[in-house]
Amino acid sequence: MKKFLMMLLAAVMVFVLAACGGGNQGGAEAPAEEGGEEAAASEVKVAMVTDYGDINDQSFNQTTYEACKEFCEANGIEFTYKKPASDADADREASMEEAIEEGYNVIVMPGFAFAQAIYDVTPTYPDVKFVALDVSEGDLTAYGTREFEGANVYSAVYQEELAGYMAGYAAVKLGYTKLGFLGGMAVPAVQRYGHGFVQGAEAAATEGEVDGVEIKYVYGGQFFGDADITAKMDTWYGAGTQCVFACGGGIYTSAAEAAVKTGGKVIGVDVDQAGIIDGAYGEGMTVTSAMKGLAPTVKTLLGAISEGNWDNYKGKIENLGLVSETPAENYVQLPTTTQWADGFQEADYNTLVKELFDGTRKVSSEIESIPAVTKITVDDQGTIKG
Repeated sequence: MKKFLMMLLAAVMVFVLAACGGGNQGGAEAPAEEGGEEAAASEVKVAMVTDYGDINDQSFNQTTYEACKEFCEANGIEFTYKKPASDADADREASMEEAIEEGYNVIVMPGFAFAQAIYDVTPTYPDVKFVALDVSEGDLTAYGTREFEGANVYSAVYQEELAGYMAGYAAVKLGYTKLGFLGGMAVPAVQRYGHGFVQGAEAAATEGEVDGVEIKYVYGGQFFGDADITAKMDTWYGAGTQCVFACGGGIYTSAAEAAVKTGGKVIGVDVDQAGIIDGAYGEGMTVTSAMKGLAPTVKTLLGAISEGNWDNYKGKIENLGLVSETPAENYVQLPTTTQWADGFQEADYNTLVKELFDGTRKVSSEIESIPAVTKITVDDQGTIKG
């Protein structure tokens, strides 16, 4: 375990130092030259195991599933997915082991909830390659110090605070002053999104000398909407909230159901959610989405594995963020469907990304408490459920 932990810690420290120094903020480098294991595509069999949701959640699971499926179909690789019987660690482990017993030798796992399963399962199968998304070094080492034999795990985590910042900045620049943040569960990835959102709104209000900007801030306690969460959103929109950043899988449904009653707006998360939200609740509801590059990450790793380059990735945790001042090349960004207006045009967004990339503009990734603000107000309403 000591050897694996040292490898993980070293990987994390490299990216932390890179982020502190500005420039390439945690960006992944281009795949290295071919080498290491020789693994023909015909020898690779990929299985994805779902997290809390299903492959139609219009968010984390669906994006991961579609990226795996698209890559495998394009490259003649056998692919399947497994949905655990429940959200219990034992069921996640059972799904992983079922796939392995069926001959699948690459297991893709989206979400921090896989940490316990990774700890329990991966040492038993040193020849299987485990690709995790959003499972941090802290998650992986929270359950003990046993060594992961062969360091057969790769995980990508993301600088959600940057995407959240872009969304908060854009919202205020576009003229919204009564904002809301509806997080799913108060886990690090969601907290980084929310704290970045607050920092972006504060920066835009300060630069534009915009008074009266406020953010209502709450966690739903789960990654899906329901009547209780919709009721909370009804009170927000009914009291004048204009736009809510709905951050956490399917929890956007509660924000959208409430928004449609008042003509309110929603900000999506993880992927460009304009298609699903606008399609279901009304054209123009989605102002923008705070996105991270789940699909590019999946395709990069599956490509490396099928080309025999797993050695360049195994045992690493990569903190992915900005790799370029060109927005579309980054692992965190806003979509082209953003509702650009006079206050915030695409050229303004390009300038914002450049400043974040070169370090001119700083964003904190701290999650201990909601960032302190002076220009705007934040109403922390805790957690709705749980």
